[in-house]
Amino acid sequence: MIVTRFAPSPTGYLHVGGLRTALYSYLYARKNKGKFLLRIEDTDLKRNSKEATIAIKEAFKWCGLEHDGEVTYQSERFDIYKQYIKKLLDEGKAYKCYMSKDELDALRAKQEARKERPKYDNRYRNFTGTPPSGIEPVIRIKAPESGEIVIHDGIKGEVKFQVNDILDDFIIARSDGTPTYNFVVVIDDALMGVTHVIRGDDHLSNTPKQIVLYEALGFKMPEFFHVAMINGEDGSKLSKRHGATDVMEYKQMGYLPEALLNFLIRLGWSHGDDEIFSMDDMLKYFDPYAINKSASTYNKSKLEWLNAHYIKTMPFERLAKEMLYFGVDFKAHKKGELLLDILRERSKTLVELKDSANAILNRPTQYEQKAVDKFITPTSLDILENFAKILTLDLDAKAYEVLTNEFLNKNNLKLKDLAQTLRISLVGSSVSPSIFEVLEVLGSDEIKTRIANALNVLKV
Repeated sequence: MIVTRFAPSPTGYLHVGGLRTALYSYLYARKNKGKFLLRIEDTDLKRNSKEATIAIKEAFKWCGLEHDGEVTYQSERFDIYKQYIKKLLDEGKAYKCYMSKDELDALRAKQEARKERPKYDNRYRNFTGTPPSGIEPVIRIKAPESGEIVIHDGIKGEVKFQVNDILDDFIIARSDGTPTYNFVVVIDDALMGVTHVIRGDDHLSNTPKQIVLYEALGFKMPEFFHVAMINGEDGSKLSKRHGATDVMEYKQMGYLPEALLNFLIRLGWSHGDDEIFSMDDMLKYFDPYAINKSASTYNKSKLEWLNAHYIKTMPFERLAKEMLYFGVDFKAHKKGELLLDILRERSKTLVELKDSANAILNRPTQYEQKAVDKFITPTSLDILENFAKILTLDLDAKAYEVLTNEFLNKNNLKLKDLAQTLRISLVGSSVSPSIFEVLEVLGSDEIKTRIANALNVLKV
């Protein structure tokens, strides 16, 4: 069975790059009827944030990436890690190192002066004497001292590391007994049965150390996939200045989870020239072996385009439910479905949809001065007042258009003599969807009320 995992550290909120990795892991497991696990790597007790842990779970829930089983917390597994540290010590595969910080600093200074790579010199590797007093030892693994470590990566292919260039007897437990990152990752992945590790290629340099630990512990090694990073449009590492990076900020900015997942899967993977991928499509076509080796570029315009597509095509019930988050209840309005259909065609985000809806649903309390100065005259207000007198029935947009044209023809007027003044009276500005669609949504009583309000304010 294929088992994948996502293992964020709760020292900050879930980044879109992390969500992409989680999506890749989720899809590969689900496609193969395997398991997708969630592990919170919270061993850094000083930097951990409960709020960040909650936010990670909320982001998963919002995106619909359901994990299997209970969430695993590393902070609850210290007894397990201690057992495996003891096992390595007992088997002579790890040892206690009593080197002080001053000694380590002095060693590194000498190595740097000789322009050598700073590394531990293995002085306690085979130590049998009396330990120095007053020093709590760290635990170091006995790493290979020569040769090479080869990774068969599902994305990058064969990657070779020369031991002399990257390894020393690295620490697996600190002097206070807490285990280090690479050690606990290997223990957890092995005990959780993880078969495929899909993660960012910033972890590639950790992999040789983890391979050393897999071999020392006698665990079966998973297959690794190291995914290239996401860059900003300027080619630099993706950061806040390129747009929101916290996943839940995308919800607040009015993006749909379907659009965000569709956007992320295309950052590093493709299926021909296809751009639109439902979750069913992703499950059908996704293949981690087809992930691109090179970094991908964040493109906000593409995200907006995808979001607009999902806004336009989403069923009314679902989209109306999404809009409740922004305080707009389309179902409570008798013409709510019509209004939503009118506005969704011109909205890139749910925030834009909210603003457009509120501009129509809420009676204006003020009128855009620039529009008033440009379009409002005593004559235009007289025309508006006379138009209100013929409104007696609720009509559809086409019937309102016929009624309006009859009024204009009878009074020897053109639409431009009425349209903008009417629009300003109804929505407070000179911008709205088709004026006849707005009339249909509001109905005659509301139209007359708004015209009367506008006349009271503007007719001086």
